[in-house]
Amino acid sequence: MNRRRTALAGVLALTTGLGLAGCSSGSGPELEVTGAYLPQPVSDMAAGFLTVRNSGDTGDRLTSVTSPLSDDVTIHETKDQKMREVPSFEVPANGELDLERGGNHIMFMKLKKQPKQGEKVSVELHFEKADAITVDLPVKETTHNPKKQ
Repeated sequence: MNRRRTALAGVLALTTGLGLAGCSSGSGPELEVTGAYLPQPVSDMAAGFLTVRNSGDTGDRLTSVTSPLSDDVTIHETKDQKMREVPSFEVPANGELDLERGGNHIMFMKLKKQPKQGEKVSVELHFEKADAITVDLPVKETTHNPKKQ
């Protein structure tokens, strides 16, 4: 009889502990990428744009971007009409990170090839907490700007 009580107490303690651990962990970042594109470059540099939506209750950070298009891919902010490389961008809980023309963006330097309109450029977005996300950026006309349509 004591063995059953001890075993039952152990099972209850384990179950309760797992239940509490599940409650305290939250859902974490839940990321989705929309509106991705890359204007057709006119030199050996290009810029990429997209929106990262986070429907989770935990914020995250975009820490880097990699792509077969270039070995030198960085993330840049634009402030006071000046562009500068940054180490990361915040993706707020229940919010979004907008990388858009005239603002924050992905920068590709020393392109390995010139992507043409209609092609797609693959990128992998790396985050502090969430798993990496692979996105295909459709190459649009050089002057493409969805905000002005």
